[in-house]
Formats: sequence, C-alpha cells, structure tokens
Amino acid sequence: MESTIRLTTAQALLKFLNNQYIEVDGKEIKFVKGVMGIFGHGNVVGLGQALDEYKDEMIYYAGKNEQEITHVAVAYAKQKRRTQIFACTASIGPGSLNMVTAAGTATVNRIPVLLLPSDSYSDRQPDPVLQQVEQSYDYSISANDSFKAVSKYWDRIQRPEQLMTSAIQAMRVLTNPAETGAVTLCLPQDVQGEAYDFPESFFKKRVHRVRRIDIDEYDLSSAIELIKSKKKPMVICGGGVRYSFADQQLLDFCKSFNIPFGETQAGKGIIPWTHELNMGGGGVCGTLASNRLAKQADLIIAVGTRLNDFVTSSKFAYQNPELDILTININDFDAYKMNATSIVADAKKALEKLTSALKETNYKSEYTTEISEAKKDWQVELDTMANATNENGLCQTAVLSTINKTIDEDAIIVSASGSIPSDLERIWCPTKPDTYHLEYGFSCMGYEVSGALGAKLANPDVESYCFVGDGGFLMGHSDLYTSIQEGVKINVLLLDNNGHQCIHNLQRSQGIDTFGTEFRARNGNALLGDYVPIDFAKIAEGYGAKTYRVKTMDELIAAIEDSKKQSVSTLIDIKVLPGTMTGGFEHFWRVGTAQVAKDNRVVEAAKNVNNIVNTKCLPY
Repeated sequence: MESTIRLTTAQALLKFLNNQYIEVDGKEIKFVKGVMGIFGHGNVVGLGQALDEYKDEMIYYAGKNEQEITHVAVAYAKQKRRTQIFACTASIGPGSLNMVTAAGTATVNRIPVLLLPSDSYSDRQPDPVLQQVEQSYDYSISANDSFKAVSKYWDRIQRPEQLMTSAIQAMRVLTNPAETGAVTLCLPQDVQGEAYDFPESFFKKRVHRVRRIDIDEYDLSSAIELIKSKKKPMVICGGGVRYSFADQQLLDFCKSFNIPFGETQAGKGIIPWTHELNMGGGGVCGTLASNRLAKQADLIIAVGTRLNDFVTSSKFAYQNPELDILTININDFDAYKMNATSIVADAKKALEKLTSALKETNYKSEYTTEISEAKKDWQVELDTMANATNENGLCQTAVLSTINKTIDEDAIIVSASGSIPSDLERIWCPTKPDTYHLEYGFSCMGYEVSGALGAKLANPDVESYCFVGDGGFLMGHSDLYTSIQEGVKINVLLLDNNGHQCIHNLQRSQGIDTFGTEFRARNGNALLGDYVPIDFAKIAEGYGAKTYRVKTMDELIAAIEDSKKQSVSTLIDIKVLPGTMTGGFEHFWRVGTAQVAKDNRVVEAAKNVNNIVNTKCLPY
C-alpha cells in the first residue's frame, strides 16, 4: 500500500498547488504564486487555517472586495503571459458571488485564475446557513452555480477524496493555452476542514508542459497558396502572439514579405510602435492608418485574436470585394470565425513554418508607398491630438500624449473601460514589450486600480500606472488601500470628466439627448442639473496615498515627476473637459439603436445603422 498523509481538504489543496509547475520552451516556472481573497465564516476556519499553516510556502494577499482582488490575480497572470497564477478565495454567498464578474474577465480574456468559492454544507445538516441561497425546485443549487456560465472548468468538492481528480483536471485547463480561463472549485464549508488520508503521490511535483501545436502540412500548403494569390495582405496582431512569445516570429513574417500589421488591445505593444510596418490599433478603437489599409486589404491574416466587434468594426472593417480571411489560433473556436481559412496551431510554430515556406516562393506583397503614407498621415493626426488645447481646461488627448512622454518607457500602463482605452489604443506609443496592459475583452469597469496592483506584483522593479476615469474609479478602487497595506506602490492617473462621457457620446450619436450618463444633480425627472464635483484626491488621501490635483499641463508634468520619487502609492486627480477624447477614424460600431421613437433623430440613426449593416458588413 502507498503511504499516505492525513490532511484536511483545504490543507491538501494547498500542498498540491504548491507543487505545480509549468514548462514553456524548456523553462520551468512554479505555477501557483499564492492565494488572494477575503475571509468570512465560510472559509476562515477551513481554507484560512490551511493558509495560516502554509504561510511560509504560499503567500496570501488580503483584499477588500472579492471582485477587485480577483482582478488583481487576473492582471498578475496577464502580465506574466499566463506562466504564473494566483488562486482566489471568498466566503459563502455574497462573497463568492462578488468573484463572478472577475471570472468573466478571466474567461473572456483567456487568462488563467483558480477560484475557490466557499459553499453551503455538503452534509446539509445546519441548512439553511447564514448567506445560503436556497432554491425550492433544486436543493443542490447554491450561489456558486452562478460560476458555471463564466468558468472553463467547474466542480464542487463534496467529499475530500474528490479533490484529487478535480485538482488535476483544474490544472489541465489552467495550463492549456487553448482552453484557459477561470477555473472554479467550490468548497463546502464542512468539507474544507474534513480530514482524509491522501496518497503521497498526489503531492509529487508535477510539471505541466505547454504543448506547441504544430501547423498541419495540408493547412500550411493551403495557407501558402492563399497568400500567394493576394496582392495586399494585412496582419492582425492579437493577444495570442504575446502569450505564445511569438513577437519576433510575427515581425519576421511581416518584414520578409512587406506586410503591414494592425493591433488588437491585447496585441498592442508587443512590437514597438516605431516599427515601419506597425499601423497601430485596428477597428473601432483603430488608427486612421490601420483602418484605411484594412479596407484595401484583399487578405486579413488574423493571428491570436478572437475577432470581436471592436477588432472588426462590427465586421465593417474589410471592404475589398476580393477579401479572404486567414486565421492562426490555438483555439479552434476562434480559428473558425468569420468563414476563415483556419490554421489551428501555436502562433510561434505556425509563423515560423509560414515564413520559411513562403520565402521559397519569392513572394512579396504589392504595396508600394501605401504603408509609409498611411503611417505619415497618422502621425499628423497624432500630433494634432497631442497638441489639442481649449481655453476652458485640459483636453484628454493632450493629457494622454503628455503622460506618454513623461513617464519612464519601461513603466506599465493599465486600463480597461470608458473612453480611455480607445484613446490609448490610438495615441499611446509603446517602445518596450509588456508595458501596455489593457483589459478590453470584458472592458470591466473597476479593473483599473486592481490591474495596476496585479501588474506591479508581477513586475515589482518598474512603475505601474492605471488610467481610470471618474466612473471607473467609483466602480472600484479598494485595492488602492490594499497596495498601501502591502507596501506595493502603484500610481493612479484619474481623468475626471464628470461622468460616463464615452457612453454619453454614443448616446448623442444615436439621436438621444443627455440622459443618465453625466454626474449631474437631479432636476425634475432627469439628472440634468449642475455637475456634482468629487474630490478624488481627498478620497485617496484618506487611504494614505500621496495625491496631486492638476488643472494645467505644467501641473501634470510636475505631479508625474514628483510621483516617481514617492515610495507610497499615488493618485493624480486630473480634471479634463468632457468630449475631448479621440473621435472615430473610418470605423463603424453596430449598436442596438431604437427603430421606433418619438424623436425622429433616433429613427434616422437606426436607419443609418441598418443601412450600413445590410450593405457594408460581412454576413458571417
């Protein structure tokens, strides 16, 4: 008989996690860095006791909001290119449910995070316990069933011995580049503390090797023939390029055949903006250069992207009647989108093989001056936005450009929601890899401050900045205090424009008057009174952060320079004028405009949307 170790379920889980490693291209990395979360009655005496017992082997970070601390874990794994993760714990009921949004963030962005929500009692004897959700039609349901829709793997550990199978399956998904995302192991309160004689083999060191799926020879041949038949191909550089460590391979491919490339939010910054073939972001948040070339392209080569509506301009971006789409993706679900010729393979492997085989044909694109002219024209737009002025206050585009020039080039910037991500994808000019960290798969408000903390934990030797609007900051900022508690410095760049101005712009573009999108006092049946000011610096001061209030560009530059000297987290409260963000650059975003309304402007806007959809957008 194999020797055993008597442990509680929670202790066994931590001992198991502490011995999990990932191998990428021959390099071993300890996979689970630690645990983040908040203790409550559902986990403090079970998993909490185990974490206390193993505190010298597995670090624990205590958050103040379950969603936000889980977003810290998501940001950490994203910044580490999915080579290292945190697990997250929460108490029963509302504590666990607070993690559901962050689970969606992880799964949509294909970022691994292990969620350990506490559950009601497996033996059901004390039921209903405090914070338990009961359903009369199915007593087996608990609040934790809510995670099923946003998890890539879900299980409930109702007996200690079930942990062994489930934990190994959890690792399978967490380390799988095609299927990774949120993994949820629900832990009933009683089971966490129940003891079992676990076999020692369960705790042996396990190395999960990331398999680089090679390109199929038939697919390679088909792709080569397709590319050879095209005159003006264009590449989309997605997040899969980053996670595959395929930045050099993508650059070699584009340089070899004179093919320009656009970027997604997840793919931006892998290759420096200064490269002559880099056209910047494409789609709804795209640059003029990228969007114009995309309309002309007769082949789109989409590498490591989900091809969401912001990348494809709601399938409007590609207008050439001879268009074909070639996808390279480790995930076959993504590879088969938009009626594409699909390559299901690792981006690094596929690009290496494509480059080598295509060189043998002496292929070159037929671009002449279009690429350089597009880049030159976009620089004119960039300069205009960087120098935007208004006698009434600061313009958002100029603020972002100034910050880009003032912070260190190896500093990490983080953002997620509102108008700022669109502006950053257009305006920000990164020169160092892994310094541009945008969560724009879920575009989750409240990710920003937490994301900056996660990025800083992943890269402690560089400055970490979050760009957040006033709306995003109000949605979630408790991890500013967590950063101070932990002595981990982050910098919050808060752009205050008195409301959700991104959505305000969308609202008015569809013929709808201002309604509920600005931070104004109530006046009759709507919020149309004066702006209600907020002193965000004072909020941060209360947490213990070093703060600054700026209303001029000189004050902004001085605040950034002084913030670099601080050892504590900082917040710069920047007052910017509403409506001074970037506009659109030959893009289209399909929204569900009302087709019937008392205001004829709304009806006309709906007709315009439908006309574009029916005549300009791809049907698949």
